[in-house]
Amino acid sequence: MKRSITVGLSAAGLIVAGTVAAQGMLLDFAAEQVIKKYEAASCEQLWAQKSQPKTMKEKEAIEFLRNDAQARVAFIDKIAAPVANKMFECGMIP
Repeated sequence: MKRSITVGLSAAGLIVAGTVAAQGMLLDFAAEQVIKKYEAASCEQLWAQKSQPKTMKEKEAIEFLRNDAQARVAFIDKIAAPVANKMFECGMIP
């Protein structure tokens, strides 16, 4: 009986760990895409994109980050420097 409980808990732990790892990979991918977007875009393109409505994927990602503080911190830690530097160069922040 104890062995089956231990196996069940181990399996559940592996599933949770796999989910967390997958989530981390998705965050890394999303951060890389944001960084690439800012690095590749001209200032004019960034200004134009700023006024465009968000896509469904972007809205879902923003909602996810609003609801998951740890994911938000990890995402912002990755994108902060390159995005802020580009925004500064483009006059989007003082």
